[in-house]
Amino acid sequence: MSEQMKILIAYDGSDCANAALEDLQRAGLPRVAEALIMSVADVFLPPSSSPAPDLPAEVSVAVQRAWAQATQAVEEARALAQHACTHLLTFFPAWDVHAEACADSPAWAVVKKAEAWQPDLIVVGSHGRSALGRLWLGSVSQKILTEARSSVRVGRSHRQTNAAPVRLLIGVDSSPDAAAAVHAVAAREWPAGSAVRLVTALDARMSTALAFMRLSGQTGTEMSEADESAWMSRTIDALAAPLHKRGLAVSSMLSAGDPKHVLLDEAEHWGADCLFVGARGLSRVERSLLGSVSAAVAARAHCSVEVVREQQTARSLSES
Repeated sequence: MSEQMKILIAYDGSDCANAALEDLQRAGLPRVAEALIMSVADVFLPPSSSPAPDLPAEVSVAVQRAWAQATQAVEEARALAQHACTHLLTFFPAWDVHAEACADSPAWAVVKKAEAWQPDLIVVGSHGRSALGRLWLGSVSQKILTEARSSVRVGRSHRQTNAAPVRLLIGVDSSPDAAAAVHAVAAREWPAGSAVRLVTALDARMSTALAFMRLSGQTGTEMSEADESAWMSRTIDALAAPLHKRGLAVSSMLSAGDPKHVLLDEAEHWGADCLFVGARGLSRVERSLLGSVSAAVAARAHCSVEVVREQQTARSLSES
């Protein structure tokens, strides 16, 4: 591809933020990419250190003190981001890495930066802290996950060495975003011997959605369990093709049940290193099969989770 992959990394210096950085070594990312590490001081920065001349002296002093404290918090955030830059370059020496800091609400600062910079991927830690000690996932990371228009990776620590084969579980249905999750995996470079498991949960929402996409020649509005399995088996076969071409070992599983539970249980049982899901699932019935599931698995999975949005996969990999 001619364009470099762009990666926005939210970093707050916590153990989980460092784990998210380490996790990128096992994310199949390209040798050359552009990364922006962003640290946010969760403070209000007054527009000027010089208060209006007509303010009472005690107010002027308070404004100056607030400005100085906020400025110090931003500089501390900038130092964190610079430290993360140095650390990241030890993993990816050919990357073009920059650091940035600001004073803002952490989640909205990252979302606004993503709107302006248009990254292919946003990286966050599973939990962390801002300058004032707030959690990142549950408040900040969850907000980024749900509000950003880019794909989002929630990175978690790994026990395996970086060169070891990777196990990737992908939650699939017949939605464009689920297909985008497969294509995102297929576009990256993985260690030899890496494996992919395609998992589909057949539940009432899947049955209802598939009724709108009946098999050829079917006249009824309901699908039998066999029809559902046949439909998804064909879908899985089609989705597996590009993964096979990348030399990945591909397996699949169809299971009845709530997608959240099926994906989390299988990721744990199979020992997945990362779970990929689409940001939205089947939308024919105006409900998502994976939409609400993506946030749930991102918060609860034992492994890293990448939530893929369809429009962000066109520039998923630069020349490696």
